[in-house]
Amino acid sequence: MADMQAGIGPFLGVFLLAHGWQSGLIGSVMTIGGVAGMVMTGPAGALIDATSHKRSYVVIPGVCTVLASAVILLSQHFWLVAASQVATAIAGAAIGPAVNGITLGIVRQAGFNNQVGHNQAFNHAGNVVGAGLSGLLGWIFGLPAVFWLAAVFGILSIVSVLTIPADAIDNRAARGMKEGETTDKASGYRVLVECKPLLVLAAALAMFHLGNGAMLPLYGLAVVAKQQGDPASFVAITIVVAQSVMIVASLIAMRMAAKEGLWLVMLISFLALPIRGLTAAFFISHWGVYPVQILDGIGAGLQSVAVPGLVAHILNGTGRVNVGQGAVMTVQGLGASLSPAIGGWIAQEIGYSAMFVILGSFALGSVALWIGFASDVKLACAATPAQGASTLPPVGAAA
Repeated sequence: MADMQAGIGPFLGVFLLAHGWQSGLIGSVMTIGGVAGMVMTGPAGALIDATSHKRSYVVIPGVCTVLASAVILLSQHFWLVAASQVATAIAGAAIGPAVNGITLGIVRQAGFNNQVGHNQAFNHAGNVVGAGLSGLLGWIFGLPAVFWLAAVFGILSIVSVLTIPADAIDNRAARGMKEGETTDKASGYRVLVECKPLLVLAAALAMFHLGNGAMLPLYGLAVVAKQQGDPASFVAITIVVAQSVMIVASLIAMRMAAKEGLWLVMLISFLALPIRGLTAAFFISHWGVYPVQILDGIGAGLQSVAVPGLVAHILNGTGRVNVGQGAVMTVQGLGASLSPAIGGWIAQEIGYSAMFVILGSFALGSVALWIGFASDVKLACAATPAQGASTLPPVGAAA
């Protein structure tokens, strides 16, 4: 599932560049898909909260990955490529909330942070293997082989999720209902806009991903444009380096969550991006990928554990955990979806170096928010609450 969830974004950019596309159009088509996914993430989370068939929300994206790969291979027409990215993004919007919901339903609140840490370590390890295979196959057979590989991983993800017994998932626990109670009545949706820690988290993530979203694909384009190496193998290296660091970072985040809470974890993740932007600006070369992507691995690896853990912690007992995950991903996705277009056009107008500095500086807003509202968010970032406890004040219930 790791390779499917990560998608083929970095390879898509290089593939389209090889077919004569400019950086502005490449960024735009990625943004179109990102916006579609962003719009659907919240509703997908609500559906996952309500359904007892959570595994199907991983099966459908797997099918869409296979179909999208076929479309891109058959035609590089702008609107066909855009349509394939929209379809994949809409289906893929459910993957994050679905996997988190399935995890919460199996291990419950008390074991969630620990299990998410392990999930993300395996997720990043899968991305390393997927990127390594993509680079190898792309080098031997050309970039189209990368898309065939993505389709294969989509099929394997379907098989994998279906091996989880449906009755192993407690659907009440999976949506964050209070343990020990029999009622299925969840809190009203207004809980999502009344919770200050959740709003601060979402805003900080939006600014972070406004800068971070385009870093990897555009750094790959910058180096390839300078003819610093083979496109497929270079992009594979960028992914392998970052994902390898993410394995370690996710395990560190898991341990920090248990001992110290998640506030410091998130602060470190935000600080990594401005440093990464400066590094990318001054080292556009085949060896510059190592420090640039190590910093990516630190930021993204820490957040891959901290963000779902924080949302589950904040909304524990409300019955709205997965729609909360979707809502945070939606706001986060707003930044990520705009990033490729902003970065692509900046690079086209004033160059890649200036673009990387500008993108990296967006995370300074995240740092300011996180420190400025520390008194509000630190309670929510504390160690995992007791089973059934919630960090929120009571809110009106709604069906």
